[in-house]
Amino acid sequence: MQVNKNKAFELLSTSREKIDQIDNQIIDLIIERTSLAKDISTAKKVLNTDIENTEREDYIQRKIKKLAKDNDIDEISLLEIMDILMKLNKSEQERILKR
Repeated sequence: MQVNKNKAFELLSTSREKIDQIDNQIIDLIIERTSLAKDISTAKKVLNTDIENTEREDYIQRKIKKLAKDNDIDEISLLEIMDILMKLNKSEQERILKR
């Protein structure tokens, strides 16, 4: 695909706009994911289970590794992102349970 400067600027601008839209969707999904911490905290309190669930975390890591491999995405980076999301959720659970 041959691209001149005008097309390159247009491509850059369009791609950045799409990335901005996707970023907004990602943030919305993170908010939705984190909001589930209330339900999870309620269930864990009734079930008298710890916030930390290594079995669940291991499952998520295996799932992410497979998704990374299947989609040719850097596994380490994807695992780091999921680790941040899990920490965010655990932090929110701790905050809710301390009320």
